[in-house]
Amino acid sequence: MAWRDGKASGKRLLLFMASIILGIAAVVSIQSFSDNLKDNIGLQSKALMGADFLIDSNQPANERVTQLMDSLGGANAREVNFASMAAFTKNGATKLVQVRGIEGNFPFYGELETEPLSAAQEYQEKGGALVDATAMLQYNLKPGDSVKLGTTTFPIVGSLITAPGSTGIGATAAPPIIVPFRFMEESGLLQRGSRLGYNYYFKNPYIDLKALNKKVDPLLDAENADLDTHTDTSQRLGRRYENVGRFLNLVAFIALLLGCVGIASSVHIYIKEKLKSVAVLKCLGATRKQTFLIYLLQIAGMGLLGGFIGTVIGLILQQTFPLILQEFLPFQVEISTSYQSIFVGLLLGVCMSVLFALSPLINTWFVSPLQVLRVQEDTSKKSRPYQMWVMLAIVLFVFLFAYWLLGRWGFAASFVAGILVTFSILAGVSILFMRLIKRYFPKSWSFAARQSLLNLYRPNNQTVVLILAIGIGTFLISTLYFTKDFLLAKTSFESSTESPNLILFDVQTEQREAVANTITPNGLTVIDNIPIVTMRMERIKDRSVNEIRLDSTTRVNKWILSHEFRTTYRDTMIGSEKLLEGEWIPSVAPNAEVIPISLADNVANDALVTIGDTILFNVQGKLMTTVVGNVRQVDWARMQLNFSIVFPKGVLENAPQFHVLTTNAPDKKTSANLQRELVKKFPNVSIIDLRQVVTLIENILDKISWVITFMAFFSILTGIIVLIGSVRNSKYQRIRESVLLRTLGAQSKQILKINALEYLFLGVLGSGVGVLLSLVSSFLLAYFIFDTPFIPSWVPFLVVLPGITLLVLSIGLLNSRGVLNSPPLEVLRKEGK
Repeated sequence: MAWRDGKASGKRLLLFMASIILGIAAVVSIQSFSDNLKDNIGLQSKALMGADFLIDSNQPANERVTQLMDSLGGANAREVNFASMAAFTKNGATKLVQVRGIEGNFPFYGELETEPLSAAQEYQEKGGALVDATAMLQYNLKPGDSVKLGTTTFPIVGSLITAPGSTGIGATAAPPIIVPFRFMEESGLLQRGSRLGYNYYFKNPYIDLKALNKKVDPLLDAENADLDTHTDTSQRLGRRYENVGRFLNLVAFIALLLGCVGIASSVHIYIKEKLKSVAVLKCLGATRKQTFLIYLLQIAGMGLLGGFIGTVIGLILQQTFPLILQEFLPFQVEISTSYQSIFVGLLLGVCMSVLFALSPLINTWFVSPLQVLRVQEDTSKKSRPYQMWVMLAIVLFVFLFAYWLLGRWGFAASFVAGILVTFSILAGVSILFMRLIKRYFPKSWSFAARQSLLNLYRPNNQTVVLILAIGIGTFLISTLYFTKDFLLAKTSFESSTESPNLILFDVQTEQREAVANTITPNGLTVIDNIPIVTMRMERIKDRSVNEIRLDSTTRVNKWILSHEFRTTYRDTMIGSEKLLEGEWIPSVAPNAEVIPISLADNVANDALVTIGDTILFNVQGKLMTTVVGNVRQVDWARMQLNFSIVFPKGVLENAPQFHVLTTNAPDKKTSANLQRELVKKFPNVSIIDLRQVVTLIENILDKISWVITFMAFFSILTGIIVLIGSVRNSKYQRIRESVLLRTLGAQSKQILKINALEYLFLGVLGSGVGVLLSLVSSFLLAYFIFDTPFIPSWVPFLVVLPGITLLVLSIGLLNSRGVLNSPPLEVLRKEGK
C-alpha cells in the first residue's frame, strides 16, 4: 500500500526528498573532506615537519641542551630562522621575508619542491638562495638573479614552491627564502635581541616519541628549549583545520534543519489531504498501526533515497574543496571515499525525515472510520502529548549530532539553544505578523493587496515555514558581512600623519640615531622610538618556574613558564590600554630593590598573580625582583605596539635592548623609497608596512567569507526548494482560489498581482527579520567576544535584503504559472492538476 500510494503521489513525495538533499550534500561534503584532511595530515605528518622530531629554542643550544641532543644521537640538521628585509638587486625592490638558514640534508621526509628540481640540492653546494615562487613572480625574478640578505648577496639558484614548515598564509605575509646556514653569521643578521629561532632536526623512525616527549621535554623546558614531535605538529594542525570544518559542518547542518522544517510542513499538508483515505482504509478493516506505517514507510523511503542522492552530490562536491582551501593548506590533499560520511549521509536522510514527519504523521493514528462522514474532526488535541515527545526527540537528536560535530557538551548545548532561539524568533515574528494583519486589516487597500494579505493566514498557509527558511539563510549571510566589516575595522589604521604605517624592528641601540636621521630628511617624522628588553620569569611569588613546571596540578598556564617576554619601559599609558587595578607608576629610582611593574590582564590571569605579588625576572642573565603594581586591559587587535609587561622609567635604560621606530609614509612611493634606503644602510633592520598587512588580512577574510557564503547558499537554496514545495503542495487550494476569483470576474493580471504581492511580503519579512537578527547577533559578537565598536555594514541592507526578496518573488511567480493557466471549469469538476 505504501508503494502504490507513493506512486500516485510521486511528484509531491519527490519534493519532500528535495528538501533534504541539499542539506545532506552540504554535511557529507564537509564531513568527507574533513575526514580526508585528517587522514592526509596523519599520513604526511613527517613530511610536514621534515623530521621525526626537533628541538627548538630562540637561542643557540647551550651546554646542557647540547648534552641532551648528544644523548639522542646528535642533531642530523639544524636551522636558524628569522624575519628580515631582502633586497633584490635586479630591480632594487625590498620585501620582508622569512630567512631560513639550513645546514644538513634537511628535510629527511618530504622534499623541497623547487624549480628547477636540481636547485633543492645545488643551493647548499653553490651557496645560493631558494626564493619563494610567488615572490619570484611578483618581482620578476629568475634563477641567476641575486638577493641581498644583510651584508651578504646570494645568487638565486631556483624558486621555492613548497617546503616543510612553511604554511600558505605565513608565506603570504613573509615569503620564505632558504640559504645555507654557514653564511648566517657573516650576514650580520644574527644580532643580539633579534627574534631568532633555532631548530635542531632529528631522524630516528624507531624511537618511542611518547616516552621521549615525557622524559626529555621537561628537561628542555628548564633550559628555555622545547621538544616537538611530528605527531604533535600534525595534531595541532589537525585541530586548527578541524575547528574550521566543525563550523562549516554546523552551517551545513542548519541547511539540513531548514529542509527538515520544509518536510514537516509538506507532510502536514500531505497527510491532512490523506486523512479521508485513512478513514476509508479503517472502514475496510485496516488497523491504526497499518495506516500509520503506510505513510511512515513512504517518508522513510524518500528520506533514504534523498540521503543517497545527497551523499552522492556531497562526495562530488568535496572534489572542489582542495581548490577552494588550497591556499590555507601546507600540502596537497588527496581525496578518497569516506565511508563514515556515506553512512552519516544515509542515516541523517532517514532519521531527520522520519523525525520531522512524525508530528503530522501521528494525526493518522487518531483518525476514526466515522471521519468518512464527518468531514471535520479535530485530532490535534488527542495527538498533542505524543507530538511533545516527538519535539523532545528532535531536540535530543540535534543536540547529540551537534555534540558529535563539536566534541564538547557546552558547545553543543549553546548551538542547540542558539538554533531554538533563532527559529523561535523567526516563527514568533511570522505568527505575530499574521495576528496583526487579522487585527488591523487594511480595509482601504486595493483588492489585490488585501487578497495577498489574506493569503498569508489562510488555511494551509506556509508563512511560518517560508519565513524560517528565508530568514535563516539571510541571517547567515548578513552576519558574515557584519562580522567581516568590524574585524577589518579592528585591523585598520587612521590615515592621519600621527598614525604610524611603517614599523622598523630590530634597531640596535647604536643605530637608533642614524636610523632616525635617515627618516627625517625624507620629510617624515619619527612617531615612536620604543625600547624593547627581553626577559623570562624565574620565580612567581614564592615558587621557582622549574618547580611550577614540574607540578602537574598547577593552574599556571604553561606558556607563561617558557615564554620570552619582550618588555618596554615608559612613564605613560597609551591609547590601547585601560587601567583595571592598582596605580600607574611612571618612574622609580635606579637603585630600587623591588620594581613595580604593569601587567596585561591576560598575563596576570594566566600567571595567577594579583596586585602586590612578586615576580623574579631573568633579564639576560641578571635577576631582577619586581612586584605587580597595576593590571591593564590591552586591546591587542589595534594596529600599534602593545606590551604584556611595562616597566617604569629609571630601571631598564642600561639593559641590553633593541628599539622599534615608527613613522608615517604618505604614499606607496615614499614608503618604497624609504624602505630601499633603510635596507641599504641597515640590513639588520626589519620593516613592516601596515598597508600590506591590512591588504593581507582583507584577502584572508575575503577567502573565508567566500567559503562561508558558499555554505550559507545551501540554506538559501534549501529555502527556495521549501518555497517550491509549499507552492506545489498548496496548488489545489490555489487553483480553487484562482478559479473562484475568475468566476467572480477577476482577470489573470489581478491574480498575478495577488501572488506577486504575497511573495513580496514573504521575501521582505523573511529577509528583513534575518538582517535585523544578524545585526543584533553581530553587535553582541563585537561587544562581548571581540570587544570592539560595532559599525554595521550597508551590504546586507542594500544588497542581501533586496536580492533575496527578488529571488523569492521570482521563484514564487515562476511556480504560480500552473495556477494562472487552470481553466474555470476545473473547480466544478474538482480536479487538480
